[in-house]
Amino acid sequence: MNNPVEALPVLSDQLKIRSLEVKGAEGPLAARLYTSGDAGAKRDMLLVFFHAGGFVGGDLEDADMFLRHLADDSQHVAVLASAYTLATEKPFPAAVEDAHAVLVWAKKNKAKLGWSGKQLLVAGIEAGANLAAVCALMSRDRGGPALAGQVLVMPMLDPGLTTCSMREMQCAELLEVADKCAQAYRGYLPNAADRTHPYASPLQSSRLKNLPPALILSTEDDPLRDEAEQYGAKLISCGVKTTVRRMQPAPLQDEGARNECACRCQALGEIASFIAGLERSETPPAA
Repeated sequence: MNNPVEALPVLSDQLKIRSLEVKGAEGPLAARLYTSGDAGAKRDMLLVFFHAGGFVGGDLEDADMFLRHLADDSQHVAVLASAYTLATEKPFPAAVEDAHAVLVWAKKNKAKLGWSGKQLLVAGIEAGANLAAVCALMSRDRGGPALAGQVLVMPMLDPGLTTCSMREMQCAELLEVADKCAQAYRGYLPNAADRTHPYASPLQSSRLKNLPPALILSTEDDPLRDEAEQYGAKLISCGVKTTVRRMQPAPLQDEGARNECACRCQALGEIASFIAGLERSETPPAA
């Protein structure tokens, strides 16, 4: 990394990872449950996570190390990572319908997850953060499940690729990253009319009130930086309690680099603080 990064602590021997299947919109999906601490304890908080990959790639393995540390750092939180339908199989809205269906499944299967049902969070990196943001919209629009919070790490939110950071990076050394974003959206949103749909482009939504508290993490030299921060500003203007943090520069050209950045920059600490704040709040139980 070209900046000071956090040294990752040694994972505890209490960390447990279990493979399971969850129910997507049209069938079973692979998933992993990460827990740490007392194996028999029910967690009051479940964080459902969606992986990166530009909607066209990625899998549960990509963010495995990040999620191991996230679960180990927050031993009172169960972390459920779920796959979703990639655009190479079916384009929009298959992935977002899967993501919301996983939340519904989790609410109905609390015992299987060792979760009390009290607080439900949604999170993701890059394309997965888009799905997390959209899940917040869908849960509000469809009457549940109620969410206590959303964690968006370097999110893809603007299919139009119109932000200043995206245009600047197209003229700089991160041109390849910007090109990959454009290619990803072509695969995910082959119908141009879908590019302004709020479930595809949350940044374009004019209905952002009554959403759960948000933590949005951007990175200094990421083409996705401005759309993340603009979304945070829009949420704040709509009365949504939102924390926006810009992390230090990190090389993002390599495959999986955002997972590495989230793991080794200050993302884990920011997420831990956000979760602690939610625990202190009087958020109503998930419906």
